[in-house]
Amino acid sequence: MASFEELQAKYQAVLDKGHDVGLSVQNVNLEGDKILIRGTVPAEHGKNVLWDVIKGIDAGVSDAIIDINVQPGSSYTVVSGDTLSKIAKRFYGDANHYHAIAQASGISNPDHIEVGQVVTLP
Repeated sequence: MASFEELQAKYQAVLDKGHDVGLSVQNVNLEGDKILIRGTVPAEHGKNVLWDVIKGIDAGVSDAIIDINVQPGSSYTVVSGDTLSKIAKRFYGDANHYHAIAQASGISNPDHIEVGQVVTLP
């Protein structure tokens, strides 16, 4: 039986990729002899990306319990170099989804966002 540390190291790529798709980790712990990873992502795209990583690690997911749910309405803080298109591509897999982010965030000009601005991910 693998230890928590061994399982965490095995599935670390999921947590790393989770950062890229807006995973909000609720908990990571040992449930019996399996690692439990529970969290939410703002869009179905992020969930699918994470499952691709998980299947690449262990197609049968034999030693993990993965509980990733989609929670629209999350927020994201704009950093240097961001555009709404880049944000849409990152979280939704489609740069053209920027219109929905602009609308949900009350942004009248999608070409003008500022570092530190908080946008809603519908």
